[in-house]
Amino acid sequence: MDTVHLDEIIEWIDRAFDAESLSAEPQAEQGERTLQRILGSDAYQRYLRDQINRQIIRDYLTNAVVLGVISEGGLAAFAGQIASEEGRSTLALYMLMSAIEDAADLPPVAGEVEPLKPLNPGPDDRSHIKLVPR
Repeated sequence: MDTVHLDEIIEWIDRAFDAESLSAEPQAEQGERTLQRILGSDAYQRYLRDQINRQIIRDYLTNAVVLGVISEGGLAAFAGQIASEEGRSTLALYMLMSAIEDAADLPPVAGEVEPLKPLNPGPDDRSHIKLVPR
């Protein structure tokens, strides 16, 4: 099986989202083109991803405290990861893949944050998710 290229998958999805809006609107004026160029810049996309990661972390930790899975004092364990963009990216990914009830056991809390690495699935690395027909 080939290497999974998340950037390419994300770019494809983004282009698919934009297809409707680009074909449905008349020719953009100069101001709109400038705005599109700014919003499409790498710097803005990086900022936007970081804002999304912050929102994921905020919602996850808030829910974990409200549900009593971690205490307000337990939030301090996440401070190191929350302080950096790479840490937020990694932590948000773990949070998306974990139930709120597992908040106290998240791997980044237990140890040092490791940078994210591309996955190289093997031929037998198939998803274990099974769809159940209605």
